[in-house]
Amino acid sequence: MPYYQDEQTIATVEEALQQLTVSDLKQLAGLLTTNSKPTRKSELVDFVKYHLVGDNLRHLWLQLDRLQQAAVAQTIYETDGCFNAARFYAKYLQAPNWGTADKYGYNREPSLLCLFIYRVIIPDDLQERLRAFVPPPEEVKLKTFDKCPEVFRLQWREWNWESGKRETHEKEIPIKPCEMEIAAQQDLLAVLRLVNAGKVAVSDKTGHPSNATMNAIATVLVGSDYYNDAEISDEEEKTGFIKPFAWIMLVQAAGLAELSGKRLVLTKAGQKALTVPPSQTIRHIWKKWVKTKLIDEFRRIDNIKGQTGKGKQGFTAVDGRREVIAQALAECPVGCWIVSDEFFRYMIAQGYDFQVTRNPWNLYICDSHYGSLANLGSDDWGILQGRYILCLLFEYVATLGMINIAYIHPTGVRPDYTDLWGTDDLPFLSRYDGLGCLQLTPLGAYCLGITENYTPPPLEVRSVFRVLPNLEIAAIGEPLTAADTLVLDTYTEKISDAVWRLERAKLLNAIEENHNIAQLREFLQARSGNELPETVNQFLADVEERGQSLQDRGQARLIECADTALAVLIANDSRTKKLCFLAGEKHLVVPVESENKFRNAVKKLGYSIPLGS
Repeated sequence: MPYYQDEQTIATVEEALQQLTVSDLKQLAGLLTTNSKPTRKSELVDFVKYHLVGDNLRHLWLQLDRLQQAAVAQTIYETDGCFNAARFYAKYLQAPNWGTADKYGYNREPSLLCLFIYRVIIPDDLQERLRAFVPPPEEVKLKTFDKCPEVFRLQWREWNWESGKRETHEKEIPIKPCEMEIAAQQDLLAVLRLVNAGKVAVSDKTGHPSNATMNAIATVLVGSDYYNDAEISDEEEKTGFIKPFAWIMLVQAAGLAELSGKRLVLTKAGQKALTVPPSQTIRHIWKKWVKTKLIDEFRRIDNIKGQTGKGKQGFTAVDGRREVIAQALAECPVGCWIVSDEFFRYMIAQGYDFQVTRNPWNLYICDSHYGSLANLGSDDWGILQGRYILCLLFEYVATLGMINIAYIHPTGVRPDYTDLWGTDDLPFLSRYDGLGCLQLTPLGAYCLGITENYTPPPLEVRSVFRVLPNLEIAAIGEPLTAADTLVLDTYTEKISDAVWRLERAKLLNAIEENHNIAQLREFLQARSGNELPETVNQFLADVEERGQSLQDRGQARLIECADTALAVLIANDSRTKKLCFLAGEKHLVVPVESENKFRNAVKKLGYSIPLGS
């Protein structure tokens, strides 16, 4: 039977049958009840057609088993008449019965399903008849857990020289849960403060942070980075930075920071982000990130080479990939844990498909001649789409707190690349291979547009210092984190190794830089574990009031009049009074945006203002 690789539709059953050989038609006719067996092609076509209409068709349908019926239903309702084997397998975890064949694929004996689907296509007229009585297929079910699994079962295959066989081994590895929803909101403010302090250097060509910068960022993040390479002795098993890299790319993509010289500085939007709830800023960042062209996340899969030059030309648009993944993520129930491979299965089964590249021949591992990804054929989904999804989820979605995650070290977790030439020395294909489970958070639902509002959980209470009535803050108990220290350095003066003091001048400077006194009050309560002394509350309230008493309304031009009478005249005339303000006895203040209108209105009064004045 021919393979309809280029055709997406066939109009009629007769057209499909006419493309088959006489031998193929005889095999199909043999599946039908008959006393006489036609032998000529035209007779065989008419005979099979007769059984694919009316009650005969319904009778054949009822003879199909459950999976075969599901294959027909999916093809006519979900995949536009073209059977999608990968999508079907992902949904039902097994293929339908197409019949039998020898180990080489010859001597094939078709099943009844081949009367409905011709290789991969159901003819249009047959689809219409089937829809009259075939019910839609069952919905895809996403398997979830109320609790995060405690262990990951790592499996690997190893050659046993004594037995001369390849054996499968398994061991349980404790999986590390990482609650990111609250941490991300604290991390965002910490990163913005670090940028504001002039401590973030990036490349002027790529916008990527230096290693020194990423080390500095990691120290202020809650829990530092996901992995700690300093604890790993094997150089090959070091993962590199994830969270610090992500944050710098995210704040740039969202327009919160921009390059000035060799360092990032906060934009006006970045300064404002210090004063608004972090959840609003994170939602803004995600919306910008979906559309950004600042980076293709797949470039972070370091072990896949050939991504520049010809390889770069074959890559698909990144915003389309992100949109597809975001749509699938939005269908996950909030608060439920999902295994990463189950999320992959769900995406395939639901038809949330996308391409990373249109030409995998240009991509390779280790060697461009022997390790081309095109050698994987149809098995490249996990290496291309799968690795892209892992990177987006682990490095960006989790870092933003949209999902909580659970992970292990990536070594040996996903061995799907090991059949490629030259991969024997690679402990993992990507640093993201260890992502085991994910959980959509309320913050993620807010960012994805599932919910309109978000109520952040309170800050974690840790008694790490005591706030004294004399406005001093004394460290006690466990050491302060780098993020805690950064907050104190922003708002207070350090007067000894373990004591800080609230000073009015330092707080007013913080307000000028768009820092928020309300956030400081919440922070002090959370880290002291107690209500603040009344003297401290009064002091903060006074500073907050003073900081809001004066507002910068923008630039203006000062106009001097010849005398007081003229100044009063212009300030009160109906044509000019809305465009200026009286300042002193004979001066007028004109906002810059009103200057041209003011000059024209003054002319109508019979006066003019010389240019340059």
